[in-house]
Amino acid sequence: MTEQLLARQDCHFTWLDITNPEADELQGVAAQYNLPDALVRDCLEPTHLPKFEAVNGLNFVILRVYARPESPEADTIQELTTKVAVFYTADCLITVHRRPHPVLSELKNVARAPGHECNTPAEVSIYLTRYALDSYVQPALTLTRELDDYEAEIFLKQEVPNALQGLYFLKRKASVAKQMLLLTRDILTMLRRQTAPTAANTTLLQDTQDLQTKVETLYQQLDAGATNLMNLYLSLSSQRTNEAMRVLTVFAAFFLPLTFIAGIYGMNFEVMPELTWKLGYPGVLVSMGLVAVGIYAWFKRKNWI
Repeated sequence: MTEQLLARQDCHFTWLDITNPEADELQGVAAQYNLPDALVRDCLEPTHLPKFEAVNGLNFVILRVYARPESPEADTIQELTTKVAVFYTADCLITVHRRPHPVLSELKNVARAPGHECNTPAEVSIYLTRYALDSYVQPALTLTRELDDYEAEIFLKQEVPNALQGLYFLKRKASVAKQMLLLTRDILTMLRRQTAPTAANTTLLQDTQDLQTKVETLYQQLDAGATNLMNLYLSLSSQRTNEAMRVLTVFAAFFLPLTFIAGIYGMNFEVMPELTWKLGYPGVLVSMGLVAVGIYAWFKRKNWI
């Protein structure tokens, strides 16, 4: 669906918004506004990464906006983010996206307001970049709380079912978001080069870069925290396994010599003199007891029990 959000008489530029376009529809707009075929193909590719490209006075931006995943196991770029493509020149702006974004209507109203700084396509592009970055903030806080919950459960509970799987998907989400934010940083650098340096633009770009740095730092901490917690979980699991093996080893150390003695006197050879001793049976029991006490004393001295 193609909608004209702003006309030249409403503002200083024309704004055309295209939602969930078909290839033929976008090709028609491309022919009307002389958009390069390579950029149109990039615009139609659903998994394209964030980028900025300038061609003969036309600027092209692809942004990835964090979207609510349909499944807690979503961990790919297409599942976690949605694409917003922006074509703009000095007097024309075209936005292309598949999902609705309320921010577009808000920016349309802001651009119509007289005296506001959002009065050029470049400034709208900066606001859209800020909107894309803002979409990553709340998911980062949610993932941080999940990571804290996993940490408490791992330390306070003996068994945490599916903790490793949950940490893996959390790490994947943080890694995907971090990759998108790194590429968005390059977009901001190009926007600074291509935008006229006014006081309003300089302040807006600086605030947006500060936001990008903040959100990128959040996801870097999430990625590192998830990695460390996964390693810690594996270490604790290995430690619990070692403790179980130590208990089994202690039992085996007690019963192995006792089983050896019982095996010797269970062979029932006729020439074994101990079989005819009246004190043979209690003597063997006493010997077994002394062996067990000796093993216990040795383990105690080594601080193994």
